[in-house]
Amino acid sequence: MRKWLSAAALACVCTACGGSGSPEPATPAGETKAETAALDEKKAPAEPVYKEVTLPAGTTLRLDLKSSVASDTSKVEDTVRAALRQAVVVEGQTVLPVGTEFVGTVTDVERSGRVKGRARIAYRFSSLRHDSERYDVKTATIAHEAAATKKKDATKIAIGAGAGAALGAILGGGSGAAKGAAIGGGAGTGAVLATRGDEVRRGPGADVTTRLTAPLTVRVKA
Repeated sequence: MRKWLSAAALACVCTACGGSGSPEPATPAGETKAETAALDEKKAPAEPVYKEVTLPAGTTLRLDLKSSVASDTSKVEDTVRAALRQAVVVEGQTVLPVGTEFVGTVTDVERSGRVKGRARIAYRFSSLRHDSERYDVKTATIAHEAAATKKKDATKIAIGAGAGAALGAILGGGSGAAKGAAIGGGAGTGAVLATRGDEVRRGPGADVTTRLTAPLTVRVKA
């Protein structure tokens, strides 16, 4: 009986003292709960703060091609890719870093003609990817045109005429030279008509430059 009473009395004492509940975690010596919470907040990584920066129309974009374009193989609407080779900086802050990806399409392509018409290819960019976000952009058209071949054509005709004149002189004297020149010149002209001019090609790594034709607003870290 005495043992039972002693156990009951001990249970009452424990209940009164709050012994039945779970003990609260101890705080470091000299710190309040508020101070501990403040320290925990400082340890947590801060959320990045962003701001919007607008690049005006006319901003220069210096790019490296990442895909090939050619007047004899490309087609209108083919995809063209490039990467920024010089960062765009506004008031000391980098808005578009080196390597920013640009994507566009071929807008015009023309093979070199046999008689006239130089090879040409043109393209422009319509989007970019920055900091995992895609932005629509408007850029000026970049066009490449093959060099003129008139001097080459004239040389071919002259060589043909000279060779014909020499052969005619050997076979028929002065009159033969005149006839040979006419025949040789005709042969040279025929070679020009049968030959296309130079094509224009640009491969990965080629430096190209364009500019924005409309303002572009980009989110950057403040």
